[in-house]
Amino acid sequence: MCESNIYVTPAGTEDEEGQLFLEAVDKLLPEGENVWRVTSIFGEQKIINGRIKSMHLVDHKILFELNQ
Repeated sequence: MCESNIYVTPAGTEDEEGQLFLEAVDKLLPEGENVWRVTSIFGEQKIINGRIKSMHLVDHKILFELNQ
């Protein structure tokens, strides 16, 4: 499978692990400047207000740094 889990961390922290935000994400679509709509393979949708801090595709992990 090619889905990734999304994790979030507060802005300005050195946290590279983050807190799980949404599992099995299939779609990541921009909604505006630093605003993203994410959709899981189960149809669950959430909005993230932040920037992509790192992507580890082999580990199926996307880390977002949330806006303050």
